[in-house]
Amino acid sequence: MRKNSFPNLGIGIGLRPAHYKEIFELKPSIDWFEIISENFMVPGGKPLEMLERILEMYPVVQHGVNLAIGSPDPLDFDYLKKLKKLAQKTKTPWISDHLCWGRLAGAHYHDLLPLPYTKEVIDYVVERARIVQDFLEIPFALENLSSYVAYNDDEMPEWEFYTTIVERADIFMMLDVNNIYVSSRNHGFETQDYIANIPFDRVIQIHIAGHSDHGDYVLDTHNNFVRDEVWKIYAEVYPKTGGVSTLLEWDDDFIPFEKTWEEALKAKTFQRELQLV
Repeated sequence: MRKNSFPNLGIGIGLRPAHYKEIFELKPSIDWFEIISENFMVPGGKPLEMLERILEMYPVVQHGVNLAIGSPDPLDFDYLKKLKKLAQKTKTPWISDHLCWGRLAGAHYHDLLPLPYTKEVIDYVVERARIVQDFLEIPFALENLSSYVAYNDDEMPEWEFYTTIVERADIFMMLDVNNIYVSSRNHGFETQDYIANIPFDRVIQIHIAGHSDHGDYVLDTHNNFVRDEVWKIYAEVYPKTGGVSTLLEWDDDFIPFEKTWEEALKAKTFQRELQLV
């Protein structure tokens, strides 16, 4: 499976309760919504009621935060069964989560913690990623993190680690261009080096988002407009993918839905300039 196997859904926004009222009243002509899978992996109630209404009007893609694929504890098949059941409801064309760890035996840190970039960790994650994709029976993608710490034991740069995992596991990239920028600032690498060394035929979807710049470090806060530096990376990356679905993440300090949609639609402007729409 490669990029030509997947639909380009267009421009989407993360579905958040803060925008439900406007969405249902205005019925905006947005292309699609991305949901946080775990918010809807429940037996019933208001979340599923809202999701059913959205599914009547829009395509939905699932994105997770709790898989923690690099954690040392065994894969949680109860979790994966619930994830697969939700995928059957949403008919999501793919499922993504993060290339991270966040669990230990008896503990869940509810955070996206970076992994050591070593061959041993690659072997470990590759096997688990294969199992996840086979179990879900739909394409599975891992997202690059925004990173704030590194390990003394690192044996390679992030892009080599990321690329090796997706290629050996035969899975896909959910490429967050804001995270590339945030990590480049925090770790002092060139975004060009990252872009030049990843397999764009593995990119299934792109995330864009706003961040907070504190000078000496940058935080991936998802609570602001996309910075010019990130749009520049998007403009360079998007044509290399051949055209894939683009998603604006805005997860805090919410602004009205229409303003959020206007921000997402800036991606369409870049695509037109690149003559890709």
